[in-house]
Amino acid sequence: MAMGTAAMMKALRRIATIVLAAVVFGFTPSHAQEAPAAFPSRTVKLVVPSVSGSATDTLARLMADQLTRIWGKSVIVENISGGMVVGATAVFRSPPDGYTLMVSPPAQVTFIRLLYRELAFDPQQFVPVALLAKVANALVVRNDFPAASVRELIAYAKANPGKLTYGSQGAGSTAHLSASQLEVLGDIRMVHVPYRGAVPALNDVVARHIDMFFDTLTTSVPMYRGGKVKILAVGSTERSAVVAEVPTLEESGLPGFRSVTWFAMVAPPATPMVLANRINGDVVASLRRPEVAESLAKLTLEPMIGSPTDATAFFAEETRLWGKVIEAAHIKMD
Repeated sequence: MAMGTAAMMKALRRIATIVLAAVVFGFTPSHAQEAPAAFPSRTVKLVVPSVSGSATDTLARLMADQLTRIWGKSVIVENISGGMVVGATAVFRSPPDGYTLMVSPPAQVTFIRLLYRELAFDPQQFVPVALLAKVANALVVRNDFPAASVRELIAYAKANPGKLTYGSQGAGSTAHLSASQLEVLGDIRMVHVPYRGAVPALNDVVARHIDMFFDTLTTSVPMYRGGKVKILAVGSTERSAVVAEVPTLEESGLPGFRSVTWFAMVAPPATPMVLANRINGDVVASLRRPEVAESLAKLTLEPMIGSPTDATAFFAEETRLWGKVIEAAHIKMD
């Protein structure tokens, strides 16, 4: 009996040592899956990897307002421009505590890794939080452009090889890949003019400095309605109700053409899934609100409701789809 008591005391001392180590070093068996009980306890930052005024920026500000109401803590938007890489890198290197999140268009969280030989971050390591919204891209041209249809544009480009110019939010962006897809399917060649965001690219179409730009309907429709640009086609598989008079690129003689921009929220690598799921629940609740649905409709955005797991699968599918375009167009960044 005395030996049994000694063995028990020895075991208790070992347990005490383990507990003390856990307290000192901050580890518990379920540490990786724990979320702060009072999250958020301070300001949360939504990073937008582009200039203000873009569709990404507008959506981020809408979500910031909704989450501020739900959490009772300030949610602010920080724009980090400088191409597609700078903002994403900043978020990638942030602490995985939920206080820095990114509202991103497709490239930064999917196919960008297929474009660059060296990248300061790995998009596959971002923790998907939520899918937010999607919108068709439109083939926008200057209002004095000589072609009135996609077929006429292709004929003009073939008659004037290397003369047409198209803008994008940056090399490797959705607009860049969409125009590359047009080049491949239409068997034409154009000149790429990259910008630091969608707004300056669209402004230069309006100013007639460049010929065309694959822009979201969110920002291009107001210019179109105002007579400042023409929209020759939309990149969705069906016509948009917002501009029902405009055909799709498939209807315009390019079978299989697809160009849709979507937006998602991601967190830095190693963010606990419990925390990602908690934030997702509040984001989804926001997207389901009638006033948010109304705001999205005014922006020609369609809400995307899904879990972090759904976002992960969606990212993989989008990487596969755009990867085909990248390979066919032989696109590589330095």
